[in-house]
Amino acid sequence: MNTPMHRFNYTKLTKEQIGQKLKSADSGPACASEFSDALDGKSLKIVTDNGPVLTYTFRDEKRLTLSENGGAGIEAGYGALELKQMVFFSHMIPGAQKGYNVFADLDTNLATVFEVWLSSGRKEKTLSDREITVDDREVQRQIYFGYVEAAGRKPPEERHHLTNRVEGKGLYWKQDTGIETLEYYASVVSTNFVELTRHTDKLSWCSPSDYVLVNDNMFIYDRTECEFSGIFTLFVADLFSETQAGVRLGFNERDELEYYMFRGTGKVVGELARLEPFDDHGEEPMVVQSEADPQSPGKGQRLVYRPVRDFDRMTDEEVHQAALKSTTAFGGGIDAIQPASRNNMPFSDLLVGKEFTLRYDNGGPVRHYRIAEKYKLRYREDGETQWHEEAYRAYEGDEKLVWFSHLLTGSKPRASVQVALDLMNGLTTCIHSQMGTEYFGNETSYYALFGVAEMEGGHPPRYVRHEFTDELVGHAFSWSYSDQMTSMHLYGTPHSMSWTIFTENQTMGAQWGSPCIYVKVRDGVYIFVQNEEACNGAQMCVLINTKITHDCGFGFSGGAGGVRLSLTGAIGRHIGQFHVREYFGLNPMG
Repeated sequence: MNTPMHRFNYTKLTKEQIGQKLKSADSGPACASEFSDALDGKSLKIVTDNGPVLTYTFRDEKRLTLSENGGAGIEAGYGALELKQMVFFSHMIPGAQKGYNVFADLDTNLATVFEVWLSSGRKEKTLSDREITVDDREVQRQIYFGYVEAAGRKPPEERHHLTNRVEGKGLYWKQDTGIETLEYYASVVSTNFVELTRHTDKLSWCSPSDYVLVNDNMFIYDRTECEFSGIFTLFVADLFSETQAGVRLGFNERDELEYYMFRGTGKVVGELARLEPFDDHGEEPMVVQSEADPQSPGKGQRLVYRPVRDFDRMTDEEVHQAALKSTTAFGGGIDAIQPASRNNMPFSDLLVGKEFTLRYDNGGPVRHYRIAEKYKLRYREDGETQWHEEAYRAYEGDEKLVWFSHLLTGSKPRASVQVALDLMNGLTTCIHSQMGTEYFGNETSYYALFGVAEMEGGHPPRYVRHEFTDELVGHAFSWSYSDQMTSMHLYGTPHSMSWTIFTENQTMGAQWGSPCIYVKVRDGVYIFVQNEEACNGAQMCVLINTKITHDCGFGFSGGAGGVRLSLTGAIGRHIGQFHVREYFGLNPMG
């Protein structure tokens, strides 16, 4: 049975199917580079805190024998790679649908172990406390910190540990397989990553991650592509030499088992500011607590965004019937500001007393406006004789640049327009928003229209227009909608972005992403539009003015309670940039 997983159809593999496919892993991982023989003929005893004791005997560079907690020996295939003083080896346990990935530091005798498994049958709760069953194909992990036992030596007192030292960094990686990725470590529990070679759309995706500090220049990293294929990537990286050695385990979109080790070379592409207190070093995990023991997380528990599983899906007609009962604009009040937008910009009366026509290109709409009040306008489509009256709100987003929005009267599906009108040069851009996508009726969709304004005393340009832009790509801003609500937006690719929720002490927490568009209106002034696809379906459409680091705009959403056109706006901070435009074929200096 195929099931949608964040817009992808994937096969809901059974435990039996997974077991059959994993048989090929019994002989160990593949690797495009040569395996290391550093462990050939040796024995290691790995002692972990609150975890297993693993005793290994390595027959050669391909076969090992493992004893877990003093139990009977288990033979398995394995692979090993070295990166400076680190030896990393990986193996699965035949017939068990689990395995171990071990990082041993030969300088310090410290070790970090990642136990991995499939077919967990584990249940989780979503943000609204709905219970879901995690898919069997999703690779789970548990991290154990410990050491390599050495005869005649006391166990080391220190351990590798979780860290926030990597938070905010961005790296480009190219594996020995030829696969290239961009990885933005924008959160202590998540990664925003871009598949430059696997996928043609080059969108960014968000997956839960862990970051372990080895020393000042080395770290261990993992991510599980939850809500995608469920595949697991793990590596140790050295930032001095910008190299990595790791493993990939799981089933791809074709249900093929990928189990291979890799080497890679990379490049640091930038860093975002960390905003948590200086004495917070990120050593405590950010996890969902176990119901059985609230003081201790359950095995394998991690913070995961699973919004689409929590979404009440409606048809187009169901949404329209709800909209007939309730369609509201701006909260119903003249100066209504939603609590989540206390930092919005003031409303403008620049349009009061004006009459104008907005004419959009390529057969787009032609709308005539008469505006006599600050909060109400009249408009009609070209060819109509009847004028429609609607509430509107307008901002002066930049000098004599008006940004306003209103509902389209009687529209089916319900629709609204967000309009940038430049009173200095006569250019206009309209974002047409409406309820419904090919997936859900209660999810919004949008498109941009470019054109000119005709008004008394104006001479609109014939050829020049606002245009799509990539100038924001790589930049990150924190946006404070109120003193209680701040989110970071990372404009990671030319067609996608992510948002990350700040925790109470400003640590970056849960992260999710979506496709988006960017339109340049003036130097330093942009329209940004996204809707929280496969999430809550709501749209945000704002005008960003980087000169004052402020945005202002509108939300559009619908569901069982009806359709709502709302307000939003925030005070921003530019908190860094990743220099990545070259990886999308863009001019990095443009």
